[in-house]
Parts: sequence; C-alpha cells; structure tokens
Amino acid sequence: MKLLRFGPPGQEKPGLLDAQGVVRDLSAHVRDIDGDAIGPDALARLRAIDPATLPAVPGNPRIGACVGRIGKFVCIGLNYADHAAESNMPIPSEPIVFNKWTSAVVGPNDDVKIPRGSEKTDWEVELGVVIGTAASYVEEADALQYVAGYCVVNDVSERNYQLERGGSWDKGKGCDTFGPTGPWLVTADEVPDPHALGMWLEVDGRRYQNGSTRTMIFNVPQLVSYLSRFMTLQPGDVISTGTPPGVGMGIKPQPVYLRPGQTMRLGIEGLGEQCQKTVAA
Repeated sequence: MKLLRFGPPGQEKPGLLDAQGVVRDLSAHVRDIDGDAIGPDALARLRAIDPATLPAVPGNPRIGACVGRIGKFVCIGLNYADHAAESNMPIPSEPIVFNKWTSAVVGPNDDVKIPRGSEKTDWEVELGVVIGTAASYVEEADALQYVAGYCVVNDVSERNYQLERGGSWDKGKGCDTFGPTGPWLVTADEVPDPHALGMWLEVDGRRYQNGSTRTMIFNVPQLVSYLSRFMTLQPGDVISTGTPPGVGMGIKPQPVYLRPGQTMRLGIEGLGEQCQKTVAA
C-alpha cells in the first residue's frame, strides 16, 4: 500500500493512493497514518479494505508528511562512502547518529524556509525507514520485521550551523521545514529490496544527485539493529539513512548552496517524488 496524509497543515486526514493514482479517504477506518495505524495487525486490516469502496478525494489536495505525530526523527550521517569523500570526512566505523527536531517535519511539496542569516543551506535526498513495531536490542537478522515501510526524505541542512558553530550536528539539521517527508509511506511488502533503489535530486532543473541505496555503508537491518541498542525505536519513528554524493557542499571547485526562489525536485524509485520552493524565513 501507499499510505498518505492529505489536507491543510495540522488538519491532515489519512488516505491511500490506489492503483489508478487516485487518493482515497481512510478517515472512516483510522484516525491518522501514525504509529497506531502502521503496526502489522493494523496494516493487515487496511490491506483487507477494497480501495474502490473508499471515497475518492476530489481536486488536488495538499499532501502532508506521510507519517503523523512522528516521535523520533533519527538520521544517519556519512552513510555513503562517496558522500563521505566529497565531504572530506573519513568513512565511519560505526553509524553517525543525529536528530532532526519534529518541528522540522513538513509535507513533500511544502516550502523550505532558508533560515535568517543562512549562507549554506544544502540538500540531501535520503531513504526514510518508518518503524511499525517497537524495537529494542533486535538482531540484524530480524530487524526488517520491525519496519512498516519506506519514504522519501529531504534532509535539508545548514552547513555553517552544522559544522562551524560548535556542538552537535543537530542545530544545522533541525531548522523549521528542514524535514520534507513523503509523499507516501510505501509499505514494506511493496519494497522487496530497499538496497536497490535509484535516488536523485535536482535544483532548478539541474541534477546534482543521482545515486542508489545499494551503495550504503550500513544497510537498513544494520541501522535498525544498531539504533535499537541505544533507544527503543517506536511505531511511527522515522530513520533517515544518509545521502549519496552530489550535495551542494561537495561541488567543486566552489560549493553551491540554496537561496530563496529556487526549486528542488527529488525522488526515490517506487517511493514517489517531492518538489519544494525555497523561501526566506
């Protein structure tokens, strides 16, 4: 299934995308697409519904973040060797973990705000992993059983705040609107191999990122297992798993950063596309 949330910010309703690309309203069956709706039993109940019996949503509604009430937005840094190289950083021996604040979460096509005073706002297309079952100290061999599905994430980053202002990476990763998520939560049964997905990102029509999840350093089972040693992953948590090369910071000879008035388009094979305008905060 391709689950989604539609409607104005803060008033999103649960829905799904049927085989013909029509948005269907799930409001009669679940309150939201959140941790309560994406466990194995809950997903089984949703799969039993004939999409044709659900009301079609008219018009062209805004699409919200594909997961509501995200508890933790956990991110992995430098998880592609060639991205580590372009960042002039060593390949990590263990996953680099940081967080996005949930106030960063927006819909896949919502505006991205360039923070006041920012000169180094950057882009990163990433595979998002959505947890469906609470996971604590899980083994790698079992880890995919805890995954409800996958989505597209743009890990928007302010490099000066992230790398030059002291402290952790978090301050450059969690600014408002820095977490476009969606358009869909594609359930795991529709993604037989999350490590064989093409991914890309363009700014104003120029393609900067063109990679594949197959070049991850730490794969999805490794990441779920690793993180579950340090925290209980809960239903509705999102893990953003790192980006391939082509970020603005790595452009040679001169880095390229976002400015107001630009358009980002990005997508992952089978998981949909996003499109954001950049605006001044």
